[in-house]
Parts: sequence; structure tokens; C-alpha cells
Amino acid sequence: MARLPGLVTASALALAAAIAPASAQDALHVAWYGGNWGDAFKACVADPFTKATGINVVPEVGTSTVTLSKLQQQKDAPTIDVAWMDGGVSELAEAAGVLEPITESGVPNLANTLPQAIYTNANGIYAVGTGYYSLGLTYNTKEIPQAPTSWNDLWKPEYADAVTIPSPANSSGVPFLFFLHKIWNAPAGDFAPVFAKIKELKPALFFDSSGAASNAFQSGEAAIGAHFNVGAFDLIAKGLPIGFTVPKEGVWATDARLHLVKNAPRKELAQKFIDTALTPAASQCLADKLFLGPSVKDVTVSAETARKLPWGEKGSVESLYLLNWTDVNARRAELVDTWNREIARK
Repeated sequence: MARLPGLVTASALALAAAIAPASAQDALHVAWYGGNWGDAFKACVADPFTKATGINVVPEVGTSTVTLSKLQQQKDAPTIDVAWMDGGVSELAEAAGVLEPITESGVPNLANTLPQAIYTNANGIYAVGTGYYSLGLTYNTKEIPQAPTSWNDLWKPEYADAVTIPSPANSSGVPFLFFLHKIWNAPAGDFAPVFAKIKELKPALFFDSSGAASNAFQSGEAAIGAHFNVGAFDLIAKGLPIGFTVPKEGVWATDARLHLVKNAPRKELAQKFIDTALTPAASQCLADKLFLGPSVKDVTVSAETARKLPWGEKGSVESLYLLNWTDVNARRAELVDTWNREIARK
């Protein structure tokens, strides 16, 4: 009897050791964005994953840059298994060596994914897109009853002091400069004509965040300008007099990408999660909730959702201007410096 406490202790330790591995499998840690984005990722991907596997999903909420910072800090012993990050940051994450190649054997639904949404390098597939969003032309329908047709409309005299476009402090700012460079046919590598044209603009503000853009349209400070289709239709859903259109020159777009974290503690489950995100059901759900253009083949959406997609009602992924993020990242510091000298201090 004197040995009973020792036996109990030993049994408890043995039981704890047996339970520990199972407990470690009780949750998959996924990095995603906050707000309505996180809500949609939960409803469209995490909840179906949990229903199919019985494994809970723990969100690690943050912006793409915050997530990348976490992955770099945790490089030797990551706690995050899967990460959503935007284009541009995705390439930086691959260069930082924090990603594991995604394979078709681990993620069979790669076979049903649009080729534009699969990102590869010498090491294999480092990211896969789960839906596109665009920076289109947004306007106040009370102030501007007829939808504008061109980005050049921002320079019309009647819109002076009522225009907004992103600053480089916003993730869309530098890409927008590349987009303007393209549609204005500026000389290769020369952004001087773009900055000269922006100097002629009479803005209400250059927005530093998507929230600031939404606030400007909501308050009436801005009547016309650039905004993401996700943000614009969110304002429309709140009953505000806002319109969103794809001008004749098109729109710049990017996607929300999923990544498998290198040395992820729950790799097989992480791959299953990514596979779940690449189903037609998940893609349709994200289109309905966030107006993301599907990255998966054979997805059918309602007419109401179709008109809110990044390429407009009758477009497709082929209609979008998709950036070479390696080029963008290579010029980013230089263009931010030029903006600060020539635009911000004007």
C-alpha cells in the first residue's frame, strides 16, 4: 500500500504522455487577416475543415507583414502550420526560407486550381491563391450619378479636392504606381511620368490604409478614387451611396494566398486545410462573403455575386493586371523614397 501513491503518480505520468500527442493534434494554427476576412476564412474553410476532421482551428490574426515577422521569429520551431499572406509578402516569405513546398500528393485539389493561382520557383510550389481582389474605381453615386469610365477621370477639374488614391504606406500604393505606369505606357523602368502626373492631381487625401479609404468615402471627404472591391461593396452593403466600376483600362489585382509553413508541427493536417480551401464550395463561399474572384475551376456564383467580383460581371482572371512581385519588391524602397520627396512633401 505504501507504494500506491508512487504507482498512481507513475500511471498519471504515463497517461499524460499518452494523451500529449493526441492533444497536440487537437488544434491547427492558421494565420489569417482580421475583421470580415477572418470571419469569412473561418466560415468558408476552417469550419468545413473542422467538420470533416474533428480538428479545431486556432486563428493567428494579423496582417501579412505581421505574419511574416512571426514566421521569421519562429523559424526554428514554428507554432503556425498554415499562413494566409498577400502577394508581395508571399515572395518575401519564400525568400526568407520559412515555407515548405506544397505538393499535389499532399494537396490533390491543386489539380483543380487556376494556373495563375499557383506560385512556383526552383523549390516547387511555395504558395497557392484562394481568391482575387482588385483596386478599382470607387465613387459616390449621389455626387457622380454616371459611373466613371477611365482612371484619367480622377484628373477632371470637377473632382478637384475630392479624390483619393493609395499612398505607398498602404500595401496597394507601390503596385498602383506600377499599374499607372502600364496604362499610361510610360518608358520601361521610368516612373518620372507617373510622378509628374500624380503631382497634377488634387486629392482630398492619399490613404494609408483601406480603413482610411472607407472612412473617406463614408464621410464624404472623398467622392471618387481607388478602393478595393471588397471594401467598396462592404460600404454598399451598409447602405451607403457608393459605386464600384472596372474602368476601360482595367484594374490592378492580387490574391490572398495560402502557404505551408516550413517544419509545420502538424504538416498532414496543414495540407488537408489547404486542400479544403481549394474546393469549389470554399471558393464559392469566399466569393459570396468577400467578393473574391475564384481561384478554383468550375465555380458558379450568383448574378449578384458576379457583379461584385474583382473583374466585374463579365470579366475573368484574364482581365486582371497581375503584378510581377519580384519587380515590385526590387523597386519598392526607391519608389517610396521618390514619393516622400516629390509627393508627400509637396
